[in-house]
Amino acid sequence: MTKLSVNINKIATLRNARGGNVPNVCNVALDCEKFGAAGITVHPRPDQRHIRYADVYDLKSILTTEFNIEGNPNDEFTKLVLSIKPHQVTLVPDAHDAITSDAGWDTVQNLDYLTNTTEQFQQAGIRVSIFVNADPKMIEYAAKAGADRVELYTEPYASMYPSNPEKAIAPFIEAAKMAKKCGLGLNAGHDLSLDNLHYLIQNIPWINEVSIGHALIADALYFGLERTIALYNEQL
Repeated sequence: MTKLSVNINKIATLRNARGGNVPNVCNVALDCEKFGAAGITVHPRPDQRHIRYADVYDLKSILTTEFNIEGNPNDEFTKLVLSIKPHQVTLVPDAHDAITSDAGWDTVQNLDYLTNTTEQFQQAGIRVSIFVNADPKMIEYAAKAGADRVELYTEPYASMYPSNPEKAIAPFIEAAKMAKKCGLGLNAGHDLSLDNLHYLIQNIPWINEVSIGHALIADALYFGLERTIALYNEQL
């Protein structure tokens, strides 16, 4: 079964909007684990507008499932990850002021940089996933960089899915086949939801892990967190 990693950035966004510590990020993360999440994802950004670096340290000491830290590997992020030593680091090329991640790496142009960065994290015992568009060439060069996995940027799939599911999934199937051919593990994330998740997994059943935050937390407003996590696991 594909594993569900819950991205808890939006919990931190809600907390930060008011100040204080409500909702408590660590307590929510523990509840996600208790309710059936196979992992927790965070994406700390330089401005710390949602998850703060201090949160990452706090979470490391309490989590019992897989911990995935996403981000652009600048010096500060790299120092954080090497200190925490999560199970997985996902390299994402987002600008410091990006609202959300909106593109994968150009692994051809950034091959040397990604190779060196990947090696640094792997030497610390951290699995490395590189965030990529559904482009077989980008996946091939992620493998050349030494990555353990790639994470497919699924916003294009999610956008097209309501009008044409078959057209939406087609490039992702080809990308997933390339990942398998290259011996890479496969993750997916961005705008996945209760509406489109099952069709993705049905067509690409060898996806190792999906990372879902925004839609899942929004659904929890209606269904409650425990029921929502159960619903997502049902889709998987």
